Amino acid sequence: VQDDTKTLIKTIVTRINDISHTQSVSAKQRVTGLDFIPGLHPILSLSKMDQTLAVYQQILTSLPSRNMVQISNDLENLRDLLHLLASSKSCSLPQTSELQKLESLDGVLEASLYSTEV
Repeated sequence: VQDDTKTLIKTIVTRINDISHTQSVSAKQRVTGLDFIPGLHPILSLSKMDQTLAVYQQILTSLPSRNMVQISNDLENLRDLLHLLASSKSCSLPQTSELQKLESLDGVLEASLYSTEV
């Protein structure tokens, strides 16, 4: 399970990098107004990882790109592997409660187009 998880993470990172290169996204570009997106933390509990992945997955499914759909599917598979890993360690992950729908996401993303900084 751990090897599959590492491989899937590498695949997701590669897909994101490919999109960054084809979309000409600058690494120096900053987008404001997206504070609801969880930040990166070096040490998270398995349940917090699952919640964070669920938020990222929800964001990706709302973006208009075929590549984003594939990455979202990869995140779903990664969450499944996370549940298997937790189960193998005799940890039970609580069911991710129905996340508050990010209904305003479209508006936030649209507004963020005008709030990018380089």
